[in-house]
Amino acid sequence: MSHQPNEPVVDRPPVTADVTPAPTEAELTRQTRIGGFRVPTDALRAYTMLFALVAIWIYFNYATDGIFLDPRNFSNLMRQTAVTGVLAVGMLMVIVTGNIDLSVGSLVGFIGGVAATAQAAQNGWGLVPTIFAAIVVAVGVSQAQGALVAYANIPAFIVTLGGLLAWRGFVLGMTRGETIPITLPGFKAIGQQFVTRPIGLAFALLAVAAIVWMNLRRHRARQRYGLGKTGALGLMLSIIVPSLVVVLFIRHMNASEGIPIPVIILIVVALAGAFLTQSTTFGRYLYAIGGNPEAARLSGINVRNHIWAVFCIMGVLAGVASLIYTARVGSASPDAGNLLELDAIAACVIGGTSLMGGRGTVFGACLGALFMASLDNGMSLLNVQPYSQYIIKGAILVTAVGLDMLGRKQG
Repeated sequence: MSHQPNEPVVDRPPVTADVTPAPTEAELTRQTRIGGFRVPTDALRAYTMLFALVAIWIYFNYATDGIFLDPRNFSNLMRQTAVTGVLAVGMLMVIVTGNIDLSVGSLVGFIGGVAATAQAAQNGWGLVPTIFAAIVVAVGVSQAQGALVAYANIPAFIVTLGGLLAWRGFVLGMTRGETIPITLPGFKAIGQQFVTRPIGLAFALLAVAAIVWMNLRRHRARQRYGLGKTGALGLMLSIIVPSLVVVLFIRHMNASEGIPIPVIILIVVALAGAFLTQSTTFGRYLYAIGGNPEAARLSGINVRNHIWAVFCIMGVLAGVASLIYTARVGSASPDAGNLLELDAIAACVIGGTSLMGGRGTVFGACLGALFMASLDNGMSLLNVQPYSQYIIKGAILVTAVGLDMLGRKQG
């Protein structure tokens, strides 16, 4: 039977009551066999990364006669991690959707120049207007780049590569090749000050309480939905181990001057990023877009709007990272933020994020940032030549990507 002339054939998207792309059973149970045991693949990547991090910490601490894990140097290491970690959280969301942002390093330098110029004596802006101006400019820049990627269909690689060059040119023009010092004490405090020891202990108690509550909530949810009971031993370990890590971390920080403010900012950003990616429909859509953009579009997801949104989020976090970076060094300079985009990408990849999109966690990205900062800090303490540091970091990045591709091929 032929179609009637008044009944044109059109492609209609399927109408569904819930377009949230739920993970399949295979995805929920994806495991790797080790000997006679089956271990969840994502957990295996995290454990491998943790073991590698502990191994290099032990090596650097031994090679530096205990200086590496000394409370003062460890505090400095965590402040180094903060900038890369904040950028890595935003970069994770961009990469998960199958895109990339090569401009964040130059953007950090540019936004730092904007903030330094705003607070300079001739302008006399206060702390709040300075921070507000920096974040607004960062979001505006990333909105423009995201619009070109999402709505003009220009590849993200090209758009952000152009941004890498353009924003570096802007900061050179703004600073005129000179360093602009930070004079606002409140601004410097963002990157250089610490919270007091009693406040650090209060953070530890809150963190332990949150760990207990989350694990008990997850345990009850698994029972309610028939996903299997977690044994008493497993439940205790899932509470005791992270709680012990938190207590030891706070104790080590308090042995120096307290928890650095940049570390507090990183923790807040990481928790917000983890909630957004793992516990919201928006986050599930990002993974769906990265896994199969066409299937996501046919499921009713507005792919363009979500890609634009992640670039906006990346802009906010680039602004936050820029404020931390500029405050920590105490000035804005023409070469500020150089190669930070590569550190952020490397942190994501080393932490288990796939450059093909659709896979990655905030925890892994932050762990990767700590790994990269540990390499930088340890090699600097050992007076490793700069050219050797670049070679080692490049080799680690290529190895991480190679292992990711090998894992995909086997999968």
